[in-house]
Amino acid sequence: MEKFLLLMVMFATCYAAPQDLSGKVFVFPRETSTAHVKLLTSRNKFNSVTACLRFFTDLSRNYGLFSLATPAHSNDFVLFKINSEDVIRMHARDGGTDFLALSLERNTWHSLCATWTSDTGVAQLWVDGKPTVKRFIHSGQPITGAPITILGQEQDSYGGGFDATQSFIGMLSDVHMWDYVLSPSEIQRYVDDMNFTPGNIFNWRALEFQITGQILVEEKQESRIQQ
Repeated sequence: MEKFLLLMVMFATCYAAPQDLSGKVFVFPRETSTAHVKLLTSRNKFNSVTACLRFFTDLSRNYGLFSLATPAHSNDFVLFKINSEDVIRMHARDGGTDFLALSLERNTWHSLCATWTSDTGVAQLWVDGKPTVKRFIHSGQPITGAPITILGQEQDSYGGGFDATQSFIGMLSDVHMWDYVLSPSEIQRYVDDMNFTPGNIFNWRALEFQITGQILVEEKQESRIQQ
């Protein structure tokens, strides 16, 4: 039994070891209330956040893209596509706002960056390199507490509460997160994939993660990517 437990611990450690996913994508092939990717970090306080990713889907319904929860707040930092084809909702500290009139054509790769700072409570999206208006969400409190960060589902409770009808179907890639607000020029370098500073919280080139359920890691189809 001791040998078995040791083997399980070693397997989990190896599975969560940083991996370079350059040129790779996570493939979420079906609607599910269980399958997800958990991103791992030891950090537990964020005065500001920038999160960037690329996604490809044919969905028109709700779906979660990025969901960071802490024990006190299930929506501590969330990017969620709502039913309307041109709206993304951002949450911070359980507050939220909708960014409207976006250009989110289906069956096309999109880059998405989101910024928020606790000092002012102001948030902004950058979609395919184009900035939105800045909107207030919540100020005065940094994100604190051990985070659980999920790709492909939206957490209604700390580490769970998934709803199949809000699950992501498609491909996700190039996920990065920083504990500061990136400058417009740095965001543009991310969009162009040209010499940008990798995330210091989550770094696609050295990502610690765990996969639950049927999610594949495959080569990126370069010929189909539009930036």
